[in-house]
Amino acid sequence: MSSELPIFPPPAAPLFGDPVEQVIHYHQRTKHHYNRYARSLGFLDWANQPDPFRRFAEAPFVPLPLVVEEPRSPAYEALYQPGAVAAQSVTVRALALLLELSLGLSAWKRAGESEWALRNNPSSGNLHPTEGYLVLPPLDGLDLTPGLYHYAPKEHGLEGRAAVSSGLLARLQAPFPQEAFLFGLTSVLWREAWKYGERAFRYCNHDIGHAVGAVRIAAATLGWRVLLVDGHDQNTGARLLGTHRSEDFGEAEPEHPDCLMVVWPERRPECEEIPLSLDEALVKELAVGPWQGKANRLTREHAVHWEAIDRVADASCKTVTEAGSLPLVQRETLSQDAGESHQRVLGGPSAGRIIRQRRSAVSFDGHTSITAAAFFRILQRVMPQADRSPLARPVPWDVLPWQPAVHLMLFVHRVEGLMSGLYVLIRDPAKLSVMQQAMSADLEWTSAPGCPADLPLYWLLQGDARRAAAQVSCQQAIAGDSAFSLGMVTEFEGRLRQGGAWWYPRLFWEAGLVGQVLYLEAEAAGVRGTGIGCFFDDPVHEIVGIKDLTVQSLYHFTIGGPVEDARLQTLPPYHHLARREAT
Repeated sequence: MSSELPIFPPPAAPLFGDPVEQVIHYHQRTKHHYNRYARSLGFLDWANQPDPFRRFAEAPFVPLPLVVEEPRSPAYEALYQPGAVAAQSVTVRALALLLELSLGLSAWKRAGESEWALRNNPSSGNLHPTEGYLVLPPLDGLDLTPGLYHYAPKEHGLEGRAAVSSGLLARLQAPFPQEAFLFGLTSVLWREAWKYGERAFRYCNHDIGHAVGAVRIAAATLGWRVLLVDGHDQNTGARLLGTHRSEDFGEAEPEHPDCLMVVWPERRPECEEIPLSLDEALVKELAVGPWQGKANRLTREHAVHWEAIDRVADASCKTVTEAGSLPLVQRETLSQDAGESHQRVLGGPSAGRIIRQRRSAVSFDGHTSITAAAFFRILQRVMPQADRSPLARPVPWDVLPWQPAVHLMLFVHRVEGLMSGLYVLIRDPAKLSVMQQAMSADLEWTSAPGCPADLPLYWLLQGDARRAAAQVSCQQAIAGDSAFSLGMVTEFEGRLRQGGAWWYPRLFWEAGLVGQVLYLEAEAAGVRGTGIGCFFDDPVHEIVGIKDLTVQSLYHFTIGGPVEDARLQTLPPYHHLARREAT
């Protein structure tokens, strides 16, 4: 392989200091066009492929029990029935299951001499930029030293990054429900930039959304709730998770602090509200340490440094703190016996099975169809019930503390009982007029025939959409060979202008969360899905007459009958470890 790098023109420096203008500049700059893709290396530098597993040398390691599929795993459908899963206490075993089902390994694939891991949380290119952390206070029944831990998915264990006094952690988490703890996510931006160049910042934030959804749904299997705690500034998250500590990273690739979530068992709470931010003074006190562990370097050398990613990461950094809280809506919780009885009535595959079998399809057969009933069920599952208070919304939409911004532009190919063509799903019915005004006045906007009354699905254009779907998805056949594909069109410029540049990554988080729901719903329907990050941005917009930045397409997805690659051997996820099953 040639060691020469393609010669690019120097990146144009933004001529403005406004962060919103900077993220819009980045977004426009990283669009794919028919005659020009976003800037990237142009080939895969295999000699410098990043290690997909971060470790912290010399940090104390706590192996976690592996929780194999078991009869006690709730039915997948029970996750979406309020109160159907009785809350478990926060124990080492329960934390192990949460981490395994959210960020853990799902399988290994082998082809000849090559072997690579798959995970329960999806990732663009299977590159996995997302790292997970737990902040654990002193809890009865939890036999772990209070402090900050990094999750090592390959070894399925926790690395102790900082031991913090019990009193300090107890004060930090006192405003939250009993037994609550914090779950943090960061991104190693280089892992995606190695392959995707400047567009990688988009994909890293898709993956944060995937991971937020994976954590929320894994927590639901334990009867736990999750909320994104998003009111503080980004530096607070960096201090809490240790990503600001250059002495611990040295020459290793840094981690970008993305988000923090609070996790707690669904019980009758002793508090009426959930704060949306942390006490910054306490976090600064906690950040004093002592700290443990040094990050491993993931790549031998970095041939190219993508300045555009640094710029957009800085511009979209949240520098403001918003004091506020959400009312804690208490759902009825069934007893253990009643919950198990309810799940038997629901039937169907277990949640653990659906989560663990999730894969990204690499090819579709071009003939598998799904019924209109299955299609409508999938779409109903992505509806956030936007008219409700965030914590009163269904799983997993109760994790996001904001009004939904993502809507779906659907290319329907093989849905029995439904005409082929272009449709749109308005996930927040209050935004119908906004979306109509952003698109061509020539579109039909007719309610889809046979559609449930509570599903705002509209038919826009009739006809065979397979060629158009594949063409705008970077000529990828998977967008046309499926039962249906879609683009996630997102309220864009207005959110940035009104809320701030830091909304830019959050729009991708919401799109990634939609993608995670679609992945699991496809498995539950007996088909398979895959996310599509490569698409021709403006040609997608031209299909429906979008002419400005009012809305933009951020992520594509496709669902159909998969074609399995018989050349690949599948191995169990933790075959490389000594057997460590939970009792």
